[in-house]
Amino acid sequence: MNKYELMYIIDASCSDEEREAFIDKVQNMVVKAGGTVDTLDKIGLKKYAYPINFKTEGYYVLMNFQAEPSLPNEMESKMAIMDHFVRSLFIKK
Repeated sequence: MNKYELMYIIDASCSDEEREAFIDKVQNMVVKAGGTVDTLDKIGLKKYAYPINFKTEGYYVLMNFQAEPSLPNEMESKMAIMDHFVRSLFIKK
């Protein structure tokens, strides 16, 4: 298993319940694939450096996890079609 760091941005216009549901879905993707979530840091609303989809801020989440090497690509494709998703960045530690 490899260690990864995932930073992703959720649309700021979604409600708190929708945001928590999104964060839970991302965590469950790791757990269902046999990985473990080490830390989850909800950074909160931050301004973008430049507008993305005509919006200027988003909700940032940082997650450290351990998983098989194929999981980040799989997660990235699943997250791309989820509602309220803006951007993500996976880093192998």
